[in-house]
Amino acid sequence: MESAAVAAVDPERIAEDLAALVAIPSVTGDEEAAQQALARLAERAGLEVGLLPADPATIAADPDFPGMEVERTILPIVVGRLPGSRPGRRVMLAGHVDVVPPGDPGRWCSPPFEPVIRDGSLHGRGACDMKGGLVAALEALRAVSAAVAAAGTEPAGEALLLSVPSEEDGGAGMLAAIRAGHTADVAVIAEPTRLEIVTAQAGAITFRLTVPGRAAHAATRREGVSALDKLFVLHKALRADEAVRNDPATLPPQMQPLGLPYPTIIGKVAGGDWASTLPDRIVAEGRYGVRLGQTADGAEAELRAAIARACATDEWLRDHPATVEAAGGRFDSAFLPPDHPLPTGLATAAADVLGRRPRLVGVPYGSDMRLLLDQGRTPTVMFGPGDVRVAHATDEHVSLDEVAACARVLAVWLLRELGV
Repeated sequence: MESAAVAAVDPERIAEDLAALVAIPSVTGDEEAAQQALARLAERAGLEVGLLPADPATIAADPDFPGMEVERTILPIVVGRLPGSRPGRRVMLAGHVDVVPPGDPGRWCSPPFEPVIRDGSLHGRGACDMKGGLVAALEALRAVSAAVAAAGTEPAGEALLLSVPSEEDGGAGMLAAIRAGHTADVAVIAEPTRLEIVTAQAGAITFRLTVPGRAAHAATRREGVSALDKLFVLHKALRADEAVRNDPATLPPQMQPLGLPYPTIIGKVAGGDWASTLPDRIVAEGRYGVRLGQTADGAEAELRAAIARACATDEWLRDHPATVEAAGGRFDSAFLPPDHPLPTGLATAAADVLGRRPRLVGVPYGSDMRLLLDQGRTPTVMFGPGDVRVAHATDEHVSLDEVAACARVLAVWLLRELGV
């Protein structure tokens, strides 16, 4: 039956389905049209499909709300079911449909929401992160259904396809799905991992730093204090803090190969209102890594302490300290023991299909994996097609061969988990 499922994976259908999804802009906050399209694809694949319109206000009031950076009126969630004939395990394939903005379309080789295939890869915003993974999951479920039907048998338990919004800005969609009861005995999120198995993920928080200065005419700048200069002081301190937090001697084994698993960046700066006036206020927004085993609250405390130490060493900032605010998404870190049956079983299935055993690795970014693990009490790993280095990038793309290979592995793994 496993060979039948592998043979049922259709590369042409994968390319068609992926192109259809990538062609629908689903920048985080505007996911409904893409979710409706995915629901239609899942229905055509023979799944029992439900579309849950979760309420953002309800999730925002949850004590474990992970933050949200984009205002929205709905959190559309798609759940597809492949039911069995008798009680058994509930096995989930999950992913998110939202994508980040494409940036300047003129820098792309082709329009970001007009998918094209070049050199075996489909190009377009969201192709890698992570509509390719969603299509692989859908194709795996379709292949399992076809193989089971051809064999005249039925699985125990059930397999689920879960597609959520709002991953890119915090994870409110996944939390809403969990609160609605969509958890499982085990889950695989098909994020881009180059078909390696992620058992550990760092987290991240978004912060806002407000730096005060004293305005003065440019001709008499020594009479003032440039808030931008003071931002440079704080940025230097954050670089030193980053080095300490990423000291190889203190990193867990899963994170050591990454080199910089807990990066800090300032990605947005605003301030000043006249070219020849020293700015009296700079607002900077950035991202601060959450160490493995650490909560977002713990990381925020470390960030505040680092800024306070830096202010204490500067004559101006000592009396006029910068302020730190949490702003937007909050991703706790998470990990699953590498000897857990989920990653070992998935690795065996991948080895049997691909002819090589995937590595069990850690990644330096946050994902919905931590919500399924911590809030959903669902053992979860990430395994999917694509290279995260091209996610969020200009000319984002994913190898169609890799999407198909992922679907084959997931199909075999599902059959084993469902006992058929």
